Amino acid sequence: GSLKTPRREAGWRALALSGPDLPLFEAAGGERRSAPDLSGVRLPKMALSEEVARDYVHLSLSLKAHPMSFLRSHFNSYGYRPCGQLLTAKNGARFGLAGLVLVRQRPGSAKGVIFATLEDETGIANVVIWQNMFQRYRKTVIGSKLLGVVGRLQREGEVIHLVAEQLVDWTSALSRLSEGGFDPSLAHADEIVRPGADARQKPARAKGLIAPGAEIIPASRDFH
Repeated sequence: GSLKTPRREAGWRALALSGPDLPLFEAAGGERRSAPDLSGVRLPKMALSEEVARDYVHLSLSLKAHPMSFLRSHFNSYGYRPCGQLLTAKNGARFGLAGLVLVRQRPGSAKGVIFATLEDETGIANVVIWQNMFQRYRKTVIGSKLLGVVGRLQREGEVIHLVAEQLVDWTSALSRLSEGGFDPSLAHADEIVRPGADARQKPARAKGLIAPGAEIIPASRDFH
């Protein structure tokens, strides 16, 4: 079949295929049932954001779109900018961005500093998290799959870093993808603070529970 076939339709087609009889089924004298006729079934169209979410669950990537593209208007409303705009921002400028956490590193020679790589639909950003910031936002740094960062841009030649001053765990926003997208009207119902506020004021998540949306994005590559 074509790779362009929608995921839901392809699944139904697979269910309708007649496979070979199983040896144990034949030995038991079972009667083979014909495959159901699904030619007249009209399936509801799956939202693109839901297809992308399913791709990430099963393949850890998607060729259709980046998850952040569906959340962009929401993050714009909170003052976050795309990673690609770091290239033209001035050294020392205060900058906020949000993206999927690809890598977290803590080199032994870095004296407790964490280096994180975030990705959105426009590119990647390198984030420096000093030890005092790591201690303050430890759970957020370690547990976030979608991380929001506000900090100061540091440019050294062609190397650009964002030195973190505030961090917010936005992982729960990913759950909107499997629901057909992000509804901006629900933004304030997520119990997540704005970048200018202290993230420690965010209501604590019950211990042992996985953040909504965390199951969609695969784990980052972490080296400690």
